[in-house]
Amino acid sequence: MQSSRQPTSLWEATFLDGSFLACNNSCNLTACELLTNMVILNAFSLETRAYDLYAKAESQNLPKLFYSNTGLPPLSFGKNSKINFKLVKYDAQGNFLGWEDVTGGTLQCLSLSLCYLCADRQSALDAAYSFGTSYERSCTVQVSNLLRRVPEPVFYEMFLQFSNDKGNWLWPVPVANPQLQLNSPASLRSQRLRRFFLVDGLSGRQGNLSNQPASVTLAAGLLLSVDLPTSSPGDQSAFLLTVKYAKQDSTATTQVSFAVSYTYSPGTSQRDTDIALAILGSLAALYALLKTSSWVRRSRLQNISFIILVKFFAFFAGALANTFFVVALGMGIYWLIVFKGQQSSAVEVMVPPAGSQIETNFIIYLSCAFVLKAVDLLHLLITQLTISIFLIDWEKPKEKPAFKAPAGGQRATSSVSIWRTFLIANEWNEIQTHRKLNPSLQLFAVLLLLEVVGLKNIASRDLNLDLHPGTDTYLAAWSPVLRFWIAASLWLALGIAQVVFFIGIYERFVEDKSHQFIDLCSMSNVSVFILMHGCYGFYIHGRSVHGHADVGMDAMHACLRKEEENLCPLRGLEANSDIQTFEVLLTDRARQLYDKITQPLREGPRGERVRVDLHEQRLRSYYALNRFLSSFLEHAYRDMDYIVKDKFFLERIMDMEFQEAVDMSILYTDASALFSRTLFYNNELALLLFDTLLFSVVDLGTHNFVLAAIITFVVQKLVKMLRHALGRRNLVAKTLVEKQFLI
Repeated sequence: MQSSRQPTSLWEATFLDGSFLACNNSCNLTACELLTNMVILNAFSLETRAYDLYAKAESQNLPKLFYSNTGLPPLSFGKNSKINFKLVKYDAQGNFLGWEDVTGGTLQCLSLSLCYLCADRQSALDAAYSFGTSYERSCTVQVSNLLRRVPEPVFYEMFLQFSNDKGNWLWPVPVANPQLQLNSPASLRSQRLRRFFLVDGLSGRQGNLSNQPASVTLAAGLLLSVDLPTSSPGDQSAFLLTVKYAKQDSTATTQVSFAVSYTYSPGTSQRDTDIALAILGSLAALYALLKTSSWVRRSRLQNISFIILVKFFAFFAGALANTFFVVALGMGIYWLIVFKGQQSSAVEVMVPPAGSQIETNFIIYLSCAFVLKAVDLLHLLITQLTISIFLIDWEKPKEKPAFKAPAGGQRATSSVSIWRTFLIANEWNEIQTHRKLNPSLQLFAVLLLLEVVGLKNIASRDLNLDLHPGTDTYLAAWSPVLRFWIAASLWLALGIAQVVFFIGIYERFVEDKSHQFIDLCSMSNVSVFILMHGCYGFYIHGRSVHGHADVGMDAMHACLRKEEENLCPLRGLEANSDIQTFEVLLTDRARQLYDKITQPLREGPRGERVRVDLHEQRLRSYYALNRFLSSFLEHAYRDMDYIVKDKFFLERIMDMEFQEAVDMSILYTDASALFSRTLFYNNELALLLFDTLLFSVVDLGTHNFVLAAIITFVVQKLVKMLRHALGRRNLVAKTLVEKQFLI
């Protein structure tokens, strides 16, 4: 009958043997309860003398120590329905203390005793038992305060109260103690307990049971887990209370918590996500290959080199960023529909819990999307900031130079005014960062809808759709999946709305800066020649149909009246055509001559005397390039001529050319003003996605939409300033317009 193990505490040494004898021999119910309580007090091991005696006891009044899952009933809970729990209580001596409802914060305030959290209103405390609400509370407490509130441990058994067609029932809720060490068979180690305590000040008493304890064992964390769907419980209970015990000094300060979480088997959702990611990722790789192939053809590269691999990676990063973004957004839409869209009759699906594999994968997808989109934006900036651009002045001198060029080959002074070229350069400099939407208005509208209208409350881990919860309402933790969905969806919706308004109304009835720029080129008699890649670029035909643009006001008005009355040719490059914008595909020879002429423009000065000579040489190169391009466009070079043609439909869709410019350059008609690809204007999607991902990633780390908006605004301004400053520098270097003339 006796166990070889020693008692673990003074309390056990005093009452263990007597309780065992009274329970086993006399079937004393209170003694049996006391014996069971002593087993539970050993919160970290069952390899104790108390458990040995409990296992030997044969009394029919001996309470069950382990939970039995025989005959689990199917349960059904509707949206926001209340979960009714009952607690049966015993004191340390085994006396029955009665039943108590787990409402009004009973369990929370017992586990978070004397904590400010217990000052919550009853509606906030009872939210823990509103089905479908993820609940969490924690605080720091003094162990001495807990001990004064609960000088002796109280033992609890938890029951679920429910009704079905057979009547009202009480079903025990199993209790898990993860710190409990067992050397018993696996079948016993997997068993759940029936009883638990919250504060134990008895086991730590030494010398005399009336002394203050040297240490206190307390329930530092209580987690009520609900396994969905409850209508199909299987072999395990749908409810599980996990109690994590900790031993603390009686004068210490400790952290205690209470939480309610829901677990749900996602089924095939993760598999479907992986399939979507694989398919879209493959399409992204194919897209990157096509873009790289097009870039190689446009750059006239023959052999595979490191720069081609870098370019492929840049294209692939942009496409893959879009893939991860679409998958993450799809996950948000899916979980919003299946979770928040559940009917009130039965709740069987929950949003992925914190730390789950689905949520971890989502965070990885979103992070990858942001990093790759940042690489894509960097690639966009580098491409735009390294273009070759030249302003072709078609203006002819009204009279011959007053003197001939002197000996030594010095250049004759031009009588053509340069201010028209400065005007075009300034306008180009101004529209470099022009966008189809207003970023500041975008941020304001998103914050207005999220914070003021309250759409952010949709992202909570509960079934509520209330946009303005009351001050006494418990606010469940945010789900990063739903939080990203609501933020990204609003950002995209507002961005698309702005773009549609800008293109459909503002540009049509107020101003269209791209076409205004083309008109200004025509009035200034200046064309714009842009090379974006090696042999590929754009041409804006700005040659005046009047022959001169450097005229007085009266002459200019006369020219405009002629155009209004159709008394002059159309502005297009070809006769009887009004198309002024083209995609350019040069031959290798034309590009080589272009580079040869512009070489002095790319060189930097080295010393004062060299600076003077180089400045003169750059001026010569400027006029030489102006003559070359104007002559080239006038078909003056038979060995470097060009043709004008339309692109095939498939070429426009795939954004590539099937024909290479071998003997003759090709100018493809462009009615869509694709030269804006070298500006922010025609890259709105990439910029919009970057802003969306930046806003979402910052919010993911801070859970603060206002801070995310501030950081996004600052980054937007920095990117714009960088693009403007470096674009201005490139414009000065390539067009020979001094920066003093750019305002």
